[in-house]
Amino acid sequence: MLVRIWLGVLLLACCPAWCQVDTSSPQSANASDSESQLQVPAPVSGQPYSSEFAGDTEANYWSGSIALSSAYSSNLVGSGSNPVGGMSYSIWPTIALNKATSRLHLTLSFSPGFTIYQHTSAYNQFNQSLALNTQFGLSPHMTLSVQETFQRTSNIFDQPNAFSDSPVSGSVPTPRPAIILPVADQINNGTSVQVRYQVSEGGMVGVSGNFSSLYYPNSSQATGVYNSRSSGGSAFFSRRMRSRYYVGVNYQYENVLAYQSQTTSNQTRSQIQTVFGFVSIYLKPTLSLSISSGPQHYSATQFPFPPAASWSPLFMTSLGWQGERSAAAVSYSRTVSGGGGLNGIFRSNSLSASASRQLSRTWTAALSASYGNYDNVTPLFILSIPGGHTVTGSASLHKSLNDHLNVQFGYSWVQQAYTQVAASLAPNTNRVSVSLSYQFTRPLQR
Repeated sequence: MLVRIWLGVLLLACCPAWCQVDTSSPQSANASDSESQLQVPAPVSGQPYSSEFAGDTEANYWSGSIALSSAYSSNLVGSGSNPVGGMSYSIWPTIALNKATSRLHLTLSFSPGFTIYQHTSAYNQFNQSLALNTQFGLSPHMTLSVQETFQRTSNIFDQPNAFSDSPVSGSVPTPRPAIILPVADQINNGTSVQVRYQVSEGGMVGVSGNFSSLYYPNSSQATGVYNSRSSGGSAFFSRRMRSRYYVGVNYQYENVLAYQSQTTSNQTRSQIQTVFGFVSIYLKPTLSLSISSGPQHYSATQFPFPPAASWSPLFMTSLGWQGERSAAAVSYSRTVSGGGGLNGIFRSNSLSASASRQLSRTWTAALSASYGNYDNVTPLFILSIPGGHTVTGSASLHKSLNDHLNVQFGYSWVQQAYTQVAASLAPNTNRVSVSLSYQFTRPLQR
């Protein structure tokens, strides 16, 4: 999958350019005043709200950095009854690319990392993270968007800025790990492709496809949770009303398989179809509000039980804002979804928020939080759990010492509880960290 995407990106980058407006962002932070430019509303964009400040639109550069961090965790080994705290030390090199032309906008980052534990060396681990986002103008009115994410980790905390960089989206949430395991190898991979076409001065249509997977290589570390694969597609129509209002409709199909091994008989397959209408209001060029609602139909099968099927309402709302020295986003969704490490279909209520503020020329603060509550609608399936909740939060303070050297202080925490899941699989954890990083940026040769 990754190889095919890279080949496509290289081919696109080699093509000649022509004028194409990028309308991929769910916000209009860089919106043109032209009445002909259409925004892609957050409910159907598939993109997270931007965490950058208004006007912070550097492009055509590559950068490198290396971060050294030290952290104390209150629960290193994931014990619910007798938590053991300890120190860990990490090194995170990162390389990033941002290239923009009249036709192509490509962002790419890759970060491998290594973590050493002071007293529990058996948990030493190597991690890696990759993110690719490409917007390409196929014609003056047609745009192709490709996103790819890959992450391999043994601990959700062992990555740069564990929760402070969590994106907030106004689209239907994609399946993601519901239970945050303390120490368990896991591989997350997600791919999405979208094609948008401006059919008139105020109308736009789009189609998309997506694939995601969650895999636990060591089953002994992940007892009680499931691998999952998800694939699906969607189609939308959006219409601009006056200059600030967008209304539209979206159809989405998702096929999810949850399993512990490919040969086990207790695999659960879920199919979810969703139709919802939406309205997005751009109150200001950098402030937008979106509301979506509609029905969802789900069906799930697991041998030897009869299929379980029903209807459920969907509701989503989100708000994104970018200021010259501040940025914030918040979203809430009530949906039905499958996968995410849990067996069966779950009715979920999810809330996520993030905010950042430049306190002075050299100081920046950031906050983020998320809440997810999961209620099983297929409780009779084998190895299903009734449900539970996960709460995460983070706070960080960033100081620029000079043009290249930075220091960051951070605090992260997880609180979770799931019925019929041992506390050792879903423990509460607090983590305090400090990191020192060196970064350089170089312009791309034109």
